[in-house]
Amino acid sequence: MSQQQVYADAGFGQKVPRGTRPAIVVVDFSYGFTDTQYPTAADMSAEIAATRRLTETARAAGFPVIYTTIAYQPWEVATLPWLRKATGMAALTVGSRLVEIDATTGIRAEDPVIVKHGASAFHGTNLAGLLAGARVDTVIVTGATTSGCVRATVVDAVQSGFNVLVPRDCCADRATAPHEANLYDMEQKYADVTDADDVLSWMTSLST
Repeated sequence: MSQQQVYADAGFGQKVPRGTRPAIVVVDFSYGFTDTQYPTAADMSAEIAATRRLTETARAAGFPVIYTTIAYQPWEVATLPWLRKATGMAALTVGSRLVEIDATTGIRAEDPVIVKHGASAFHGTNLAGLLAGARVDTVIVTGATTSGCVRATVVDAVQSGFNVLVPRDCCADRATAPHEANLYDMEQKYADVTDADDVLSWMTSLST
């Protein structure tokens, strides 16, 4: 029996309903992940460009665009278990350039920036309340990395009651294998994995 059949027989991989009030959550396109002078980063220029197409369309239609960044206080660096496992993340300290959102994303002054201390954009933040207050029913998750903070955000988004879409060409990772494996798993269990063109077409249909 094929892997595809195993998942289908178990009832996974169903289509996600799309609402009428989307928001885009841009996960961790900060310089610590996007500027390759830093060891935690990778070239994400193509994924940033694809995401920017979505954010500009969303803003024009009046849909929320929310960015996230990881930023640690010095005392957190010495105490958080995650930073013992992923020691390179300890460089993402408050006030450093590494935690600033990459300007090539097209971020605007009015866009909210959620500062997080773990993988998920929902954990320990007010993101769910912000989305609910904006009457959002469908969350489009983009950003970095696919296998880490994007995946964690997707899982918490669906567990928070939102329909979730993941445009694959708007998500970046340091290696292809974890990127593809996590897109596959998200598609089966948590979200519809699609692409920027599909999301653009859908958002445009909502605003006409």
